[in-house]
Amino acid sequence: MADQEIEALEEELKGYKEKIMTTTKGWIEWDKDLIFVGRTQRGYEIDFDAKVEWGCMPTESLLLSLGGCLSIDMVSFLTKMRCEIKKFKVDLEGERNPTPPQYYKAIKMTVHLWGNNITDKKVQRAISLSQEKYCSVYHSLRKDLKVTVDYQIHEGEPE
Repeated sequence: MADQEIEALEEELKGYKEKIMTTTKGWIEWDKDLIFVGRTQRGYEIDFDAKVEWGCMPTESLLLSLGGCLSIDMVSFLTKMRCEIKKFKVDLEGERNPTPPQYYKAIKMTVHLWGNNITDKKVQRAISLSQEKYCSVYHSLRKDLKVTVDYQIHEGEPE
């Protein structure tokens, strides 16, 4: 991708990334036992459950948040690079420290893409832009966390 194309892409992204609120609020309310309901300032909810019977563990939502941030960035970038995305999926696998604090030591993401005009160069650039500059979740995590992103461009129609 030429420098001019990269500059044009980054210029188009400014509006999308600049619309964020610099202060974000939310709250967690105890429901029962070790079950809590988290709510965002916009009213979205997520259930947290230490026993994983009624909701997810906070660490699971963190893993999904990282994948979601990368996904939003990549689809936005690839669309601007004139890729026609028919299906986009990310498999996530996190390795946690076995003793408290049980933080993530490594996270592996595998991006699966189906569509037209999707090239290795474009996918690598989208991953790079997300990890190096735009993914807020990635840049909020521990500096010693090893995050790898692999990808597969699939032929044919998605299932």
